[in-house]
Amino acid sequence: VAGPAWTSRRTAEKMNIQVLPEHKLSSVAPLKQCNVEKKEVELILVKDQNGVQYTSSSIIPTPGCHAGPPGSASEEDREIWGKKLDFLLSVIGFAVDLANVWRFPYLCYKNGGGAFLIPYILFLVIAGMPLFYMELALGQYNREGAATVWKICPVFKGVGYTVILIALYVGFYYNVIIAWSLHYLFSSMTSELPWLRCDNAWNSQNCTDPKTINGSIIGNGTSYAKYKITPAAEYYERGVLHLHESKGIQDLGLPRWELTLCLVVVVFILYFSLWKGVKSSGKVRTWATTSTGIFSSSCRHISTFWSQTFRVWIDAATQIFYSLGAGFGVLIAFASYNKFDNNCYRDALLTSTVNCITSFLSGFAIFSVLGYMAFKHGVNIEDVATEGAGLVFIIYPEAISTLPGSTFWAIVFFIMLLTLGIDSAMGGMEAVLTGLTDDFKILKRNRKLFTFATAFGTFLFALLCTTNGGIYVLTLLDKYAAGTSILFAVLIEAIGVSWFYGVDRFSEDVERMMGFKPGLYWRLCWKFVSPAFLLFVVIASTLTSSGLNYDDYTFPDWSNVIGWGVAMSSMLFVPIYAMYKFFSVPGTLREVSIKTAFEHLKHKNTRNLLSKSCLAE
Repeated sequence: VAGPAWTSRRTAEKMNIQVLPEHKLSSVAPLKQCNVEKKEVELILVKDQNGVQYTSSSIIPTPGCHAGPPGSASEEDREIWGKKLDFLLSVIGFAVDLANVWRFPYLCYKNGGGAFLIPYILFLVIAGMPLFYMELALGQYNREGAATVWKICPVFKGVGYTVILIALYVGFYYNVIIAWSLHYLFSSMTSELPWLRCDNAWNSQNCTDPKTINGSIIGNGTSYAKYKITPAAEYYERGVLHLHESKGIQDLGLPRWELTLCLVVVVFILYFSLWKGVKSSGKVRTWATTSTGIFSSSCRHISTFWSQTFRVWIDAATQIFYSLGAGFGVLIAFASYNKFDNNCYRDALLTSTVNCITSFLSGFAIFSVLGYMAFKHGVNIEDVATEGAGLVFIIYPEAISTLPGSTFWAIVFFIMLLTLGIDSAMGGMEAVLTGLTDDFKILKRNRKLFTFATAFGTFLFALLCTTNGGIYVLTLLDKYAAGTSILFAVLIEAIGVSWFYGVDRFSEDVERMMGFKPGLYWRLCWKFVSPAFLLFVVIASTLTSSGLNYDDYTFPDWSNVIGWGVAMSSMLFVPIYAMYKFFSVPGTLREVSIKTAFEHLKHKNTRNLLSKSCLAE
């Protein structure tokens, strides 16, 4: 090192480090033009390892030489968001998805109404928000996707591939749900909605006018939501899905051309939104939905009848992660395009709060409709309450069809579903694109081609979900592709950052970006509370897992085996890559660990010494 670069020459000599005059450093790559005060160098680390001293020092740059983010050895500037609002709306758009509409209200009702909010808010505070904050900070500081961000602890890089593969799996079936919304949107552009009557070609002989259905007719404990001979139910299952032409998951049939065309439109929208990067995909995306309430059903939504079952806590925990989107690699990818000094702490609090408030407000809108339907048919709310596709493609369309100006309201509703789905699908695909293009530079140089290949690949796999039995494939993927596997990925991610990279070191990274360290609460959550909570949820979800069903259809055992195979295919990246890393580096286990840690130390110290604009390649 150059003599003047040390705050104390004597300190360097005591450490047995040779101090050379500057004129003997001709072999060092020349610096770019940058005025650096050499006296402003601080020795920040001295570590003795097997008789060798490792040092780390940081240079305080002068104005005009900005403190660059990590990974700044590359000469190519990383793309950043066009506007701060683009980033916020992209994160909110990904987090606020269809689950806010069709899952949260039903879970809240099923698990005790207002009582469900207690574990939900608790898990939001101790696990959801801390992990949301951690992923944003991790991506913003390292400016890398879900895989290469693990240069901080290379042995955990496998978890990056896990979340990328999970995001890809979800895209296979999530795009089909968006295609359903598009199909319904096109079908709504008529003077009379097609699910209003029973005299259509797809209707069965058992089709019954909803006006004649009441509690006495249903009977036998059958809920209205399971009464699949209404015009709306038959339009969904017979007119759109053609489920009656399939005998089960073993009898899929060919893709339906109507759904295939809608899927093509969805894939093209995703491709042209993502092919140029975040500046094109991050354009302001807005959506609106009007929430009106019926007092009695709204009161039912917030009423408290306590339920202390184990399942309540599991439902609350899993809903937090599915809703906020932690663990899919999307937050890391989005944050990696932020400016280095962006206040991601404020962003984490804002976006996670907006998401949860949206979930809560959607409950009022959903239960207003359910209360109306229950009153109309003379049944209890339990009889019409349901979740998933049955809510948004059967119950809601039927309710809309009874309103004045039903065509207008149907168009508005399905546009809302379409925009909610597109936002989330874009986030998932961006996680795949950013994660792999950052890892393989050839893909980054050919991003447009790679984006097309990814979109086309998801289209081909999604065709399975457009067949007559496609709903069975979709149900299988929905349960296994991002169930236990996503919880496992978040657990390993939390352990890797908090225990192997270190909470203290991670807090220093946050301080370099924003000028302040995370508080004690956040550090305790990252290191103890969140990992313990995640471990509990992973074990509980595995033990409480049951066989696969769709209404009255029970999936064969071999389909559950395939489902667990899908789940394991992503989770196995974690141990496989860890073993690869240890066996590919020569030396004993201890030596490999020291080398891996030192590689990161050298990389990090280089970043601290000189910023990107000051260091030649």
